Amino acid sequence: SGGHYKPPHCFARYKSAILVAYRNQEKKLRHFLYYIHPFLQRQQLSYTIYLIQQVGTGSFNRAKLLNVGVREAMKDEEWDCLVLHDVDLVPENDYNLYICDEYYPKHMASAIDKFQYTLPYKSFFGGVSALTPEHYMKMNGFPNTYWGDGGENDDIATRIHLAGMKIVRTSPHLGRYRVMDYKEETEIPDPWRRPPSQHNTRKTWKADGMNTLQFRLLSRTKHPLYTKITVD
Repeated sequence: SGGHYKPPHCFARYKSAILVAYRNQEKKLRHFLYYIHPFLQRQQLSYTIYLIQQVGTGSFNRAKLLNVGVREAMKDEEWDCLVLHDVDLVPENDYNLYICDEYYPKHMASAIDKFQYTLPYKSFFGGVSALTPEHYMKMNGFPNTYWGDGGENDDIATRIHLAGMKIVRTSPHLGRYRVMDYKEETEIPDPWRRPPSQHNTRKTWKADGMNTLQFRLLSRTKHPLYTKITVD
């Protein structure tokens, strides 16, 4: 219920919140849930899957939705790890553990089939990443001001460095992911391309993030395989 699970026969060593920014991608969601629950259960984690849904027809804002997800998830539990997950990616290797690195933000989707299992560019931090709540607050979360252009991944990579941290990556033979492609669904901007940045992250990161997050919570409901948080 609510996408929450803990192993029945042992004490889970890690508690991970899986946060998925979402809008009108029903097929991908069903596919994702079908794969991800057994995958996480084999790792004997205590976890909850949160779907953060944006209402309306305006530009999609993935980064802000993930900020909302973190804010809401932290009300439920003192999570060890926040896993930020695109709905169209499924992991291929069970040894890709959905837990955080103790010291630094971890980029988990280091080898995606769409890019012949290499990084599309050096600073790429998209797809799937894992941060402790401390990492997340230290970098002031994600920017709230990226509407529709998908350029937030570079901003986030820059924020991590400005906050005195570095990115660690899951090794490519473990961090393998497959992209689900359904062309008929609502077009969300392509997060894989690298758009020119309209933001001066060095100047804005302390004033645009978790400390300035504003949203209207419309509903919070428990579904059989996930908790859905709907926001305006």
